[in-house]
Amino acid sequence: MPDTKIQKNQPKQESQSGWFSRFLATVEWLGNLLPHPITLFAILAMSIVVLSGILGYFDVSVIDPRPIGAKGRSPDGMIEVVSLLNAQGLQRIVTHLVTNFTGFAPLGTVLVALLGVSVAEHSGLLSTAMRAMVMNASKRMVTVVIVLAGILSNTASELGYVVLIPLAAMIFHSLGRHPLAGLAAAFAGVSGGYSANLLLGTVDPLLSGITEAAAHMIDQDYVVGPEVNWYFMFISTFLIAGLGAFVTEKIVEPRLGEYDPSEASIELDKQEMTAPSAQQRIALRWAGVSFVLLCAVLALTIVPENGILRHPETGAIAGSPFLKGIVAFIFITFAVPGFVYGKVAGTMNNDKDVINAMSKSMGAMGLYITLVFFAAQFVAFFNWTNLGTVLAVKGAELIQTIGLDGPGVFIFFILMCGMVNLSLGSASAQWAVTAPIFVPMLMLVGFSPEVIQAAYRIGDSVTNVISPMMSYFGLILAIAAQYKKNLGMGTLIATMLPYSLVFMVGWSVLFYLWVFIFGMPVGPGAATYYPG
Repeated sequence: MPDTKIQKNQPKQESQSGWFSRFLATVEWLGNLLPHPITLFAILAMSIVVLSGILGYFDVSVIDPRPIGAKGRSPDGMIEVVSLLNAQGLQRIVTHLVTNFTGFAPLGTVLVALLGVSVAEHSGLLSTAMRAMVMNASKRMVTVVIVLAGILSNTASELGYVVLIPLAAMIFHSLGRHPLAGLAAAFAGVSGGYSANLLLGTVDPLLSGITEAAAHMIDQDYVVGPEVNWYFMFISTFLIAGLGAFVTEKIVEPRLGEYDPSEASIELDKQEMTAPSAQQRIALRWAGVSFVLLCAVLALTIVPENGILRHPETGAIAGSPFLKGIVAFIFITFAVPGFVYGKVAGTMNNDKDVINAMSKSMGAMGLYITLVFFAAQFVAFFNWTNLGTVLAVKGAELIQTIGLDGPGVFIFFILMCGMVNLSLGSASAQWAVTAPIFVPMLMLVGFSPEVIQAAYRIGDSVTNVISPMMSYFGLILAIAAQYKKNLGMGTLIATMLPYSLVFMVGWSVLFYLWVFIFGMPVGPGAATYYPG
């Protein structure tokens, strides 16, 4: 009887496996067809120049939807495609090549924020805090804590991938649970919950800078600060932690079954989980004290009605120097506790150690800076030619024609972002390409850039765990193979797929409820609708 049952089920399993493998192979093939993101931006920039020349020759234009007298609106009320494939266009490209790069909004803000994060990271503060959080968790709460720690680790780019994911697999194995379930839980938090966090991190100024540049196609005075999604991402942290723990314990772990140590490719007995030492714990406490003191000092500048960092004219927090200079406070709140920790723990003794930590992080940003150079040119060319605005107007008209100008448009937008993310894994690269089209388009429909960005962050995050193009996917695969020999990419993606689906549905529902049912802002001073 058992043999007969297996035989009956086997064709179905093979069929499902075959279909899924073909799907994954197609995704991988399509992803491999794409050039490196830097090359992609260079090609796109050149394509914009050529396309502007063709459309400019045929005098392609649209009616400007902005009211008469609005800044940037031409007297005739038309938006025409401007050709860069002529003498004036080429002169503009040559003379603005450097300023396009240096004036690219995300560049400076990301680098400044990273300087502070680098001190906290290289001193050992972030790593120790993460280990203390996970290893001190009760057996009942360990799954939730691992997913939560993964989400919080996104304040420092690769920390979660390098430290937490291997650690989570070890912890699960030590508790007699399947190590791949621990790995999956941590991976879901680090990558699937990429945009959620309790604190502002380097991703916030990165995305907001791109969003602001895209919004300027419609409204040249529109300001998008790094804090504009903080409320929504704060509450999203708890949702993703809960959903991640649920999927791990109810779907992934039962599917994996009982772990067989003979499947491992390493000696599991030799694995070590080092808890923070006594000195590291003391250093952690003093770092916490310094953080609380910083928050107290900062509160004195914004809580009182006459606080010096409130708006000088209105006295409000909205539009205040505090929010405009939020990147400076990200830098301080990471750098000071990081140095305090390093001083007490003995990992940082003087200013040279701090400077070395900062320079190491800046050195590692070479690839990002190179990407920004080409991305900045693409964004600038897109703006100069008016192609983005023309596409946005045409797209907005199409959306209104088919009756998708309500909140339901975000369902398709989130799904589209998730699909694009399967082939273009970089959050900044994807947003730099899509924002100039969709931000002005959805602004014309009536939604604010802040809400559009929040929706993008959902789509960009949830498919990270199943994207072969995600930069750390190979590393995760290598760690997983330590516990299960010959584990393939298809197996890993199949393990992570339930997280992607549940996060997509759950996070989208939260977005809809938070924004459109409860009418809550996605961040401080963030509007839901664009008045247009």
